[in-house]
Amino acid sequence: MSSTSPEPPRLRLDPESYEALRQQVLRRDGWRCQSCGTMSNLEVHHQQFRSHSGSDSGENLITLCTSCHANIHR
Repeated sequence: MSSTSPEPPRLRLDPESYEALRQQVLRRDGWRCQSCGTMSNLEVHHQQFRSHSGSDSGENLITLCTSCHANIHR
């Protein structure tokens, strides 16, 4: 028997719940990019990427503009 515990399942919301959370994150962050401060072309970014087991949770999401978001993914 292995002594390692299984990874906790990551939280992945259905589209309707995710959209509600996305709106909540945008409101929480004052409708501003948390990197450069712009208020246009906003997106919500997973700080720990979904592909690296990041969850759909408010603690893991941050508001970024399209440009700053693209820079993170480069």
